[in-house]
Amino acid sequence: MERLFLLDAYALIYRAYYAFIKNPRINSKGQNTSAILGFVNTLEDVLRRQSPTHIGVAFDPAGPTFRHEAYAQYKAQREETPEAIRQSVPLIKDIIRAYHIPILEVPGYEADDVIGTLATQAGARGIDTYMMTPDKDYGQLVGEHVFMYRPRYGDKEFDTLGVEEVKEKFGIDSPAQIIDLLGLMGDSSDNIPGCPGVGEKTAQKLIAEFGSIDNLLAHTDSLKGALRKKVEDNAEQIRFSQFLATIKTDVPITLDLEALARTQPDEDALRTLFEELEFKNLIERIFKKEKPVPAAEPGTFFALFDAAPQEESSPTRLSTLDDQPYHYHLVESDTDRDALISRLLEADAFAIDTETTNAEPMLAELVGMSFSLAEGEAYYVPVPSGREEAQRIVDRFKPVYANEQSLKIGQNIKYDILVLGHYGAEVRGPLFDTMIAHYVLQPELRHGMDYLAEIYLKYQTIHIEELIGPKGRKQKNMRDLPPADVYRYACEDADVTLKLKHVLEKELDKHDARRLFEEIEMPLVPVLAYMERNGVRIDPEALRQTSEHFTARMRQIEQEIYQLAGEEFNIASPKQVGEVLFDKLKISDKAKKTKSKGQYITSEEVLESLKAKHPIVEKILDYRGLRKLLSTYIDALPELVNPHTGRIHTSFNQTVTATGRLSSSNPNLQNIPVRNEDGKEIRKAFIPDDGCEFFSADYSQIELRIMAHLS
Repeated sequence: MERLFLLDAYALIYRAYYAFIKNPRINSKGQNTSAILGFVNTLEDVLRRQSPTHIGVAFDPAGPTFRHEAYAQYKAQREETPEAIRQSVPLIKDIIRAYHIPILEVPGYEADDVIGTLATQAGARGIDTYMMTPDKDYGQLVGEHVFMYRPRYGDKEFDTLGVEEVKEKFGIDSPAQIIDLLGLMGDSSDNIPGCPGVGEKTAQKLIAEFGSIDNLLAHTDSLKGALRKKVEDNAEQIRFSQFLATIKTDVPITLDLEALARTQPDEDALRTLFEELEFKNLIERIFKKEKPVPAAEPGTFFALFDAAPQEESSPTRLSTLDDQPYHYHLVESDTDRDALISRLLEADAFAIDTETTNAEPMLAELVGMSFSLAEGEAYYVPVPSGREEAQRIVDRFKPVYANEQSLKIGQNIKYDILVLGHYGAEVRGPLFDTMIAHYVLQPELRHGMDYLAEIYLKYQTIHIEELIGPKGRKQKNMRDLPPADVYRYACEDADVTLKLKHVLEKELDKHDARRLFEEIEMPLVPVLAYMERNGVRIDPEALRQTSEHFTARMRQIEQEIYQLAGEEFNIASPKQVGEVLFDKLKISDKAKKTKSKGQYITSEEVLESLKAKHPIVEKILDYRGLRKLLSTYIDALPELVNPHTGRIHTSFNQTVTATGRLSSSNPNLQNIPVRNEDGKEIRKAFIPDDGCEFFSADYSQIELRIMAHLS
C-alpha cells in the first residue's frame, strides 16, 4: 500500500534547534549542529518506523511569498533566523539529497502551500498521505486519505490526526473550518490578526453557531452587545485573516510519484557528511544494519532528540595503540631510573602523568609516574605502597620536576602537582596543560583526554575501566594491579598528552589565543594548586552550635506550619505539601501538576509566587531554606574535613564554566549564602590560621568597566 510522507522542513528544523537550546550540540570546530542532528534523527525515525513508500521534504523559498506581498506584517513579529539555523540549512539539504529524497520548493509559496497542493492531489488518487508538521493550520487539509502526523507533548511521540481527530481536537464540524477558526481567533505564530477580543473559545462558539465566517458576517444582527461591535468593526480584517490562514491547494506543482518514491540512500555521501559533522554515534546507529530497530517507546517529540547520545562529536574509524608503532618502557631498576632522569634533565620539554589511588588529589597516593619525550615513546616508573621506598624513588625525580628550564606538559597538570607535592616534589618551570588549552579554544565542550584524542588524533585511548573494571563497589584500585598490567596504559597517557600538545599549540596560534593561554590561564595553575593544598580551617564547635540553633528554629516553624494547616504532615514531601496547599487550603485554583506522577508542583519558584496568598507558604519556604542549609553545609562540612590536614580542601576548576570564571567543587564553597543572616552565620565557621586574618577584595562591577573600556 502506498504511503506518502511530506515533511515541513523549517517547522522541524526550528523544533530540533530549540529542543537542544539548553544543551546545544557543538562539535570540535565550534559548529552548532543541533538543528542538523535533530532533523536527521526525526527523518531516520520516520523512515525506520513508518516505512513510507514515498517521501518529500518541503522548504520555504528564499524571498517573500504571496502572503508577504499581500500583508507586509505577515510573520513580521518573528525574530531573525538564528545564525546556527541559517548555516545548518544548506547542510541539511545536502543530507536530504544524499538520502535521495526530493526537496520541494516553489518560489512565492510557503512549504504549507506546496504540501497542501501535493497532499490534496495524492489524497484524490487514494494515496494515504501524512503531513509531518506541528502547525495546527494543516488541519484544514485533512481528509479521507490525508492525515496530520503531528508531534505532541503528551505520552506519545506523534499523533496521527484524521478527520474525526481534527474535529474533536478543535471543536469543529469539519476540518475546513480550521480556516474560519484561525480567521476569527488569529494566529500569533504567523502574525495573523483575526478579530480583536475573540479568542479560541469564542471563535469555536461562533463557528458552531454560524458554520463559517461568510455566514457569520452575513448575520451579525444575531450577535449581541460588544461581540457584535467587534465583529462588525473588524469584518474586513476577519476576511483578510481568513485569506492569510488558507493553505493553497493549487500551487504550480504536480504530484510526481516516481520522483517521490523512496530509494536507497547514498551511504558514502551520508557517511562523509556525518563524519564532517562529527556524528559518530549517528553513523554507528544508521550504518550498523544488523542492529534491530527498537520499538517505539512512550515519550515526547523531544525524546527523538534526547535519544541521540550526548556525545555526538567525535570522528569515526578511530585507531588504537595496536594499530601503530610505539616504544613504551617499564622502568623498575635504579639503573634504568637514573638513565631516564638524565634524559629528562637534558630535555627542553616532556609530558608527565601520574597514576594514583584516588581521584581526589588530597587523598591520593602515588602508584606510578609516566613521562614522554617524543611521540610514540614513553616511560612508566612504578611507585610502591611502602612510604619509605616510595619516597626514595620520588626523591630521585625531584630535580626533574624542579628543573625551571624544561617545559612540563600535562593533562589536568594541577592534579599531578598536588599529588607529587605529598612527596615533597615541586613542579617548577613553564607549564602546558592540554585540558586548559582546549578550554581556551572551545570553552563549551568537554576537555577530557579520551575525547580530545578522538577529536584531534582520531585515536581511541585505553580506557581505565579496561584495567580496573566499571565503576561500582567491585571496581579495583590501581594499586591492586601489577606494574606490567599498568605500564601501557600509563605510558599512553603521557604519549597522547604530548601529541595533543603539538596539535593544540598550533590551534592556539591559529586562533590568536596563545597569549591568553600562556599569560593568564597557565600562571594561574600553580596558584590554584597552592590554594587547594592550603585548604581552609573551620570551627567545628561553631558549626555544632549553629546546627542546634537552626534545628530548634526548624522545629518551631514546623509547629507553626501544622497550626496553619490544621494537621500534621511531612513538610519535606512535595506531594503532601501540594495536597495541603491546593486541596485543603485551596490557595490557588490554577495549581499545576507534574506530567509523570500527577502531583502538584511546589517548587521554590511556585511557592514564591504564592507567598501573598497564605502565611503558610512563607513558613514552608523558611523551613526548606533552613533544612537545606543544615544538610548542605552545617552538618555536611565537618564530614569533609581531611583527616590528615584537619582542613577542607575544595577543588578550583578552570575548565568548567563557559564564561571563564572559576568554579568550586567537593565542596562548592562559592555557593554558601552571603546576603542573609543565616548565610553569614555559616561563614563565621570558616576561620583563618592562628595569627592571621581574612582579607576580602573584589572588583567593583568589573564587567561593566571592561565593556566601557572596550566601547
